[in-house]
Amino acid sequence: MQVLEEQNAATVRALCALMVPGSERVWPEVYVDALLARMPEADRAGALASFEVLAPFSESAESLAQRAFTPEFMLVRALACEAFYSDFVAPGAPGPGAYEEIDFSLPLAKRIKKDWSYLGVTE
Repeated sequence: MQVLEEQNAATVRALCALMVPGSERVWPEVYVDALLARMPEADRAGALASFEVLAPFSESAESLAQRAFTPEFMLVRALACEAFYSDFVAPGAPGPGAYEEIDFSLPLAKRIKKDWSYLGVTE
């Protein structure tokens, strides 16, 4: 992890799992952490603040629903969707990724070898 501490990473994973069910198996916090590390400082601070605001609501979908139309929710949801539906699977994560789950198995898609090194995530 480059930005997130252990407790923050657990919150990111929990919120992603509530917003994109099943995403916890790809370890979305690794993807989010990599994005945060490459953001300008002000944007990173805003994103971290959004996760912090939503942290108390990360126990259940019902509690998180109370915050559904807030700017914090919208930002975190966008990051959660990107982390999963970009077909990211962190090294060591059990997976499977989104492409397999939604059966995105077109011949060209099957040939794609994903390289996340531009985010600083390597095997």
